Amino acid sequence: MDAYSWLLAVIILLPLISASVPIAASVRWKNVGWAIAAVVVSATFAMSVALAWMVPRAEDRLLAHQLGGVEVPIGIELFADEFSVIVLLLVLAVCLGVLVFTRIGGPRGNAFYSGFLLLVGGMMGILLTGDLFNMYVFLEIMAISSYALVSASKYRWSTYAAFKYLLVGTVGAGFYLLGVALVLASTGTLTMRLLPELLAAVGYTDPVVVAAFILMAVGLAIKIALFPVHTWLADAHASAPDGISAVISALVPAVAVYAFARVLFTVYTLDFIAANPVIGNLLLVAALFSLFAGSFFALLQDHIKLVLAYSTVSQFGLIFVGIAIANETAVFGAILQIFGHGVVKASLFVLAGMFALRFGGIRTLKEYSGVAERAPIMAGAFAVLGIAMIGLPPTVGFAGKWYIALGAFEAGLWQVSLLVLGSTLLSAGYILPFINRIYFHPFEGEDVDAAKVTTGMLIAIIIGAGIGLLLGFASAEIQAAVSTAVERLVA
Repeated sequence: MDAYSWLLAVIILLPLISASVPIAASVRWKNVGWAIAAVVVSATFAMSVALAWMVPRAEDRLLAHQLGGVEVPIGIELFADEFSVIVLLLVLAVCLGVLVFTRIGGPRGNAFYSGFLLLVGGMMGILLTGDLFNMYVFLEIMAISSYALVSASKYRWSTYAAFKYLLVGTVGAGFYLLGVALVLASTGTLTMRLLPELLAAVGYTDPVVVAAFILMAVGLAIKIALFPVHTWLADAHASAPDGISAVISALVPAVAVYAFARVLFTVYTLDFIAANPVIGNLLLVAALFSLFAGSFFALLQDHIKLVLAYSTVSQFGLIFVGIAIANETAVFGAILQIFGHGVVKASLFVLAGMFALRFGGIRTLKEYSGVAERAPIMAGAFAVLGIAMIGLPPTVGFAGKWYIALGAFEAGLWQVSLLVLGSTLLSAGYILPFINRIYFHPFEGEDVDAAKVTTGMLIAIIIGAGIGLLLGFASAEIQAAVSTAVERLVA
């Protein structure tokens, strides 16, 4: 299987190199960007499916590739395990669904899709790199393209939101890079798979080693949008194009969480947390604050995109709880929640865009009154996805939350278990009012143009709702399938 390790490089390079094609095509063709992006993302997804088939069959269930044939620690390594593949498939599946929406919902234009391909390439790089500095490079590619895509909205304040996102994101990147520099100064290498032994040799309580971890953790927390460094998220969501809101909410924090998990589990290992229990406790407290603060902020909103934005802060607080608990059950719950939240939240943002297309730009709770009368399929998908977001059985939202709570109980943290399960009530508080308005109030709006909602859009959200249900039913089988990857992470 290692003979096909070059596939790792192709998955990263294809969207990055192809990002220049729509711009070059603008010389003659003005609106070919969507077609180019669709072909490139589809091809990348097909290669990722092939990678998902190869990784479990590779030696040690891991596929590695040295760029240019130069061995580490001098060369740069790419690697993929089952954890990488899970998030990789999530990213590309959601990007394909977003492309289905943007074909009609927009924005159009070749420059927009060049930025979209850069964003996809940056996320691919983060998920497959085996080097801490190159992770920084790809984080910045992802971030810079996100800033540009947020500003592509028709709303005037989108430029302000993008600028605010840029300022906060740059601060986060600076913190992360400082941490990387300290790791290099301490060990002489940035190759992830070589660092555990080297960091252990330096000493997990060494001030430089501890400072490096804290700096990288703070930088990635800003990228994830954990409370209280979440302030960029709401403006970016509210003013970005609907398709980009889906990507920023579902994928950008998920990829940043993946990066944090790599730093914590693959580079530093749990021995570092055992040697510095205060850091482990701080991670858990920060995660719980984010879980509840995000829900409280969401309860105060009546604009659907702001509700979903603050819900993202809460949901990634929940995911971070699983990572901070750091046993196999809780980490599996976090991985399941990353995937389930990605599909469900992206589908909800796309649905928000579809409702806006169909009913003349509706966004607020009151404007959603009675839309089930005119759009029953969209309303049904919203109800299923909303229930999954709340975390009610038998959806993936419940399964992920249950495994995280169970992991906390296994760790002797029964109070955390109660808080995790109790957060369901807050989630219900901001989702159920929309479901109630959709189904149990008379229609008061304007049915502008049903033709704008295409069959492809409907199929995409039905698939998203179906996945939200199916993953909940199949959680035990999924746990068995990825048990090796989870064991390797928390070993």
